[in-house]
Amino acid sequence: MLKLNNIKRIAKNTFYLTLAETITKFILFILTIYIARYLKDVGFGKFSFAFAFSSFFAIVSDFGLNTLATREIAKNKSMVAKYLGNISYLKLLISITSFILLIIIINLLKYPSDTKLVVYIVGLHVIITSFNQFYIAVFRAFEKMEYETFVRILEKIFLFFLVIYLIYYDYGLVSIVSAYLISSVFAVMLSYIMTSKIVNRQNTKIDFSFIWDTTKSALPFCLTAIFVTIYFQIDTIMLSIMQNDSAVGYYNAAYRIIFGLMLIPTAFVSSIFPLMSKYCEQSEKKGYCEVYTKGFKYLLLISLPITILGITFADKLIIFIYGPEYTQSINSFKVLLLVIPIIFLTSLFGPALQAANRQHIVTYVTASNATLNIILNYILIPHYSYIGAAVATVITEGLGFTLMYYFISRDSIKLSLFENIVKPLVASFVIILVIYYFKQIEWILASIIGLTFYVLAIYFMKIITRDELRILRFVLGSKTP
Repeated sequence: MLKLNNIKRIAKNTFYLTLAETITKFILFILTIYIARYLKDVGFGKFSFAFAFSSFFAIVSDFGLNTLATREIAKNKSMVAKYLGNISYLKLLISITSFILLIIIINLLKYPSDTKLVVYIVGLHVIITSFNQFYIAVFRAFEKMEYETFVRILEKIFLFFLVIYLIYYDYGLVSIVSAYLISSVFAVMLSYIMTSKIVNRQNTKIDFSFIWDTTKSALPFCLTAIFVTIYFQIDTIMLSIMQNDSAVGYYNAAYRIIFGLMLIPTAFVSSIFPLMSKYCEQSEKKGYCEVYTKGFKYLLLISLPITILGITFADKLIIFIYGPEYTQSINSFKVLLLVIPIIFLTSLFGPALQAANRQHIVTYVTASNATLNIILNYILIPHYSYIGAAVATVITEGLGFTLMYYFISRDSIKLSLFENIVKPLVASFVIILVIYYFKQIEWILASIIGLTFYVLAIYFMKIITRDELRILRFVLGSKTP
């Protein structure tokens, strides 16, 4: 059983990160709807391409240093000043280099001038955001998720009102992406100020030996991030090159919904990553395994109804969110929904391996995924356009899940397949039966009824144990666990 102080800490961190993820992703999702409706398929395609293309240069700017900083500072908080000083210097040099590369490559691709200008602005935005993520990495290492929550929510509120103002007065695409740049500058300044509340800033001298060692340690994280970005973003770029802006717009309308749902596993896994790192550092394998096992079960229980309900009511959801202009996004949305359970669980596998200093496995797996994704997109996009890109994403994620699950199960943790996989799958089947029985009623009401029966099935099948319910009551305020 997890110690009560760890339970309370996980609960607090999960609450703040979930709050941050929920509010920021909701704001971004609403903005996506407004932007997609305002720009239409072609303009939204250019908007999506700019972010997909620039994301590769954000990864170069990050270089895996943020994840490394969280892990190492969590283990030894006395090193925070040294990491802040030296990594900031290193990130500045890398960021300048990455932005120069962005300018060179986008010009070699010979895109029209308006697309290039949008890419320049978005490129600056994602690079500056990388600096903000570094400060957030420090917040997480100190388990001060409330600071991260404050910064992220304030930034997105600022962005929201600025973009809505620009849309209302019809300023166009360039002004909208400029709002993202302005908001990122605001956020990094705020984060810089907030770090002074937990870090005693020292005049740290540049230590080139430390920088070199840190760079070598961060390289696996960087390679992993590059490969992950490839199989998350290369489809948008290849669609832009091999098809047109409309195809990019239709695909990303569906994809942005899937991306928004990632707030759930991201918040949960981010909150337990420092704890898993600490357990591994102290060689407490039992605690590490328990955190992983419970995380696996909870993420699967949450993801299954999302996929089932999403596929069942995909047409109604797309029209409700984006309007009838995006009906061509429905089929790609149905395909992409298949990836939800897979991607929820792989979001746990990667950090679990990284916490155990086995990030090289994640690097190998993501390299395989990136290679496969490029090949599949090259084969499928010319024939099936954005539907082919969606199929490529699902197959790629399936490979990543299989490989990472194999390595974790072989060397570290043996899951009870019946308790953690079979029983949740059986419980989710209840939703299908209920929806079929109530198929004639309003789709939102049918979803609520299906979810109610699903929760009852989880309870009567004892998928969540009494001990876990006692922990939940304790977290929510009961006197005894």
